[in-house]
Amino acid sequence: MKLLSLIFLTSLVLSCSGTKSVVNNTKKPTPKPTPKTEENGSVANSNTEVIKITDTLYVPDSNEEIEIIEKPILNAEENVPEVFNHNILNNLLKAYVSEAGNVSYKDLKKNHKLLLSYIEQLGKNIPNNAWSKEEKLAYWINAYNAMTIDLILRHYPVKSIKDIKNPWQQRYWKLGEKWYNLDEIEHDILRKMNEPRIHFAIVCASYSCPKLQNEAFNASNLEAQLTNATNEFLSDPERNAISVNNLELSKIFQWFAKDFKQNGSLIDFLNRYSKVEISQNAKKHFKDYSWDLNE
Repeated sequence: MKLLSLIFLTSLVLSCSGTKSVVNNTKKPTPKPTPKTEENGSVANSNTEVIKITDTLYVPDSNEEIEIIEKPILNAEENVPEVFNHNILNNLLKAYVSEAGNVSYKDLKKNHKLLLSYIEQLGKNIPNNAWSKEEKLAYWINAYNAMTIDLILRHYPVKSIKDIKNPWQQRYWKLGEKWYNLDEIEHDILRKMNEPRIHFAIVCASYSCPKLQNEAFNASNLEAQLTNATNEFLSDPERNAISVNNLELSKIFQWFAKDFKQNGSLIDFLNRYSKVEISQNAKKHFKDYSWDLNE
């Protein structure tokens, strides 16, 4: 029995020493560093390689496995909702105003109540000091256009806005605690905001006016919308004929000359948006203005 016990103990020692030998000869795996989270939401390893977070938190073993996937972080401002929703007006304009700016007043009259509901919403959401300039401009431009359409629908059928008695002095619209007319919105509010391009955005329901855009103005896209309206008006040969040395311009540039000279001459203003480089000595003439209804 003693001999058997000795043989067993000897085998056990040899077995353990063999296992130990195997363990000692095996290279221990290098632990992966804990990823460091950067402020921008990406992950950086100890070698400062940046790994964009996609749908997994798997950290590659080598640089060869790293695939940089560019997913730009959204600008927070792009996700900020409009301070006032102009969707009702936008939908009406898309439905009843052509690409050329012609208005189907006859058909729009069937949805007059919807337009009035939009104006009522305007009245409950007057701009305040917390609104940005773009938000205020979009609000008052849309208000002017919506009210002009309402004015026409109240008297339709008419051949011209001038068939309506004192059209720009009528106080049909209550915003907040005050009743407004179109003259006040244009001259006392919009023109004082030092943005001359409003003259190509607000429309007096007449043929010689800039065309009524078939979308509402909005703060997030206002710069592009105003620039587009200006470019379209200047490039329309029915409203303006522009060449290097001769200008046949809309009377809008005569009536509101002061507004277009805030940062230089009228020609300086025109050259910012015209496809033609106009001479400072170009001769100016102003076209007759047609007040026929824009339908």
